[in-house]
Amino acid sequence: MKVGQWDITDLIKDPSSEEFSQFLGSIEEQVVQFEGSRQLLHSNISPEEFERLIHVLESISEKLSIASSYAYLRYYADTSSNEASALVIKMEKLASEISNRMLFFDLWFKKQIDHENARRLINAISMPYQEHLRHKRLVARYSLSEPEEKIISTLEVTGSRALIKLYDKMTSGFEFTMKLRHGTKTVEKKFDNKEKLVSLVRSPDGKRREAAYKSLLHVYKKNSGVLGDIYQNIVMQWRDEAILMRGYKSPISVRNIANNLDDVTVEALLAACRKNAVIFHEYFAEKSKMLGMKKLHRYHLYAPISNKASDSKKFTYGKAVESVLDSFGNFDPQFRRLAEQVFEEHHVDSEIRKAKRGGAFCYSVTPKRTPYVLVNFDGLSRDVSTLAHEFGHAIHSMLASDMPLMVFHAPLPLAETASVFAEMLLNEKLAEKMSKKEQRILLAEQIDNLYATIMRQAYFTLFEIDAHKAIGENNATIDVVAKLYMDNLKEQFGTSITISQDFEWEWVYIPHFYHTPFYTYAYSFGNLLVLSLYRQYKLEGRSSFVPKYFKILSAGGSRKPEELLMEAGIDISKEEFWQQGFDYVQELIQQLKSLAQ
Repeated sequence: MKVGQWDITDLIKDPSSEEFSQFLGSIEEQVVQFEGSRQLLHSNISPEEFERLIHVLESISEKLSIASSYAYLRYYADTSSNEASALVIKMEKLASEISNRMLFFDLWFKKQIDHENARRLINAISMPYQEHLRHKRLVARYSLSEPEEKIISTLEVTGSRALIKLYDKMTSGFEFTMKLRHGTKTVEKKFDNKEKLVSLVRSPDGKRREAAYKSLLHVYKKNSGVLGDIYQNIVMQWRDEAILMRGYKSPISVRNIANNLDDVTVEALLAACRKNAVIFHEYFAEKSKMLGMKKLHRYHLYAPISNKASDSKKFTYGKAVESVLDSFGNFDPQFRRLAEQVFEEHHVDSEIRKAKRGGAFCYSVTPKRTPYVLVNFDGLSRDVSTLAHEFGHAIHSMLASDMPLMVFHAPLPLAETASVFAEMLLNEKLAEKMSKKEQRILLAEQIDNLYATIMRQAYFTLFEIDAHKAIGENNATIDVVAKLYMDNLKEQFGTSITISQDFEWEWVYIPHFYHTPFYTYAYSFGNLLVLSLYRQYKLEGRSSFVPKYFKILSAGGSRKPEELLMEAGIDISKEEFWQQGFDYVQELIQQLKSLAQ
């Protein structure tokens, strides 16, 4: 198996064809029919009629998702394509227009029908929809009038969405020059894809790690004026709409309520992360000893513990895929079969190329369609972990394929449940055939990843809380925001590592801050949750654990996270639960120390 591009023609064969025009026309016909149902919306509507309207709404949304997904996937494959960009804009405008025209149904259920009749309809409707509709009523207090909602939806296309698209287009086009000194000479190497450059921060060569970071941060600092302005405007728009217009308690409450979580649950999570930062301080001190350094510098945070290039295992794409599939198969045959289906349908874009979107993601279009996976595979062990991670997402979606479109996607806090678990399965499989030295390298990488996906992400969220407050309440400049970020890093690392001033602009490099504010605590949530689940799996065994685990994954977004997890014996409302995850991290650090002796 070789790296390559995905095939998205099973969504849309040709967006310029008459067939595509007819497809869009069929959406318009359904929307017109749906608009005619406004007169049916009264307090005494029957549950059968109410559910029929929901099915019509889902049918429209499904068709629109197919067309929009094609546009986005084509654009992500080549962000320099003007045709792809134009199609994205066209589909965003169409989606916004249709959303406005169908908004009356959502607002009627949220704001106009009385509590008793809303409860009557919820209790009578098919089970998968019930929690979703209860949640809608919960957020009803933050909904505005229909004309106001239409204005907000329309302005988003040329407002926050346009700013995000500008950020993506600008940063995707960045070129980087890495400077390395060889004796008295300086050698320059240019990169037109930041993923290739960023992969070097895990290079066995310390000079390359430092040069890669300096090159990356230099470009983002150089463009921090524009990128900072984009961020300031996104934050102000977020605050104006969420706090001033809708009446949310705080900027992060928007995300918490969208995730169907109480503020106190997220506060407990972040408090536990803050309290346990010292655990990673211990790890960084130990890592510096392994690297032969007096003290670790931020440039070398992700350094492999061996400085020999020969010890940094490289994988062919075929071997990487085989390792992932084998680890899935050892856990459960269905896990493997579902992952194989994604490859068989050519839904993977794995090669690194100019203008392709960086990073990695899994894109689920509709419940019955196989998801798409984008990675930038460079042969490093972390790229193999990324494959496992994104295919975990795909499996999660596929297991929830029996859910209706409206409740298909898992809520953000549970979105990492399968992906991180998949990584742990992979690590266990890889360790079986490793020497003690190789196990130590893998374990260090695993702890590095736990830092990156738990502590780093939690502190990203803590930074966002501070940044939104500073910008929203005090109109803080980007220089002030950069200082807040440095203060955040100093608290996060304490005295365990040295941080140079150039890292104050690292925050403008983090796309989640722009795309989905306060998203990142979901990684902390998901990883700590998975550590607990994985421990449960090892204690119970496969036959007892797998059915409960699959039940969690197959629920999609049909259940409130607290209730769904409580059935598996997990109480996320207690800070003690989160501590269990950190106790497991502590055990891994002690295991690493023993391997180093």
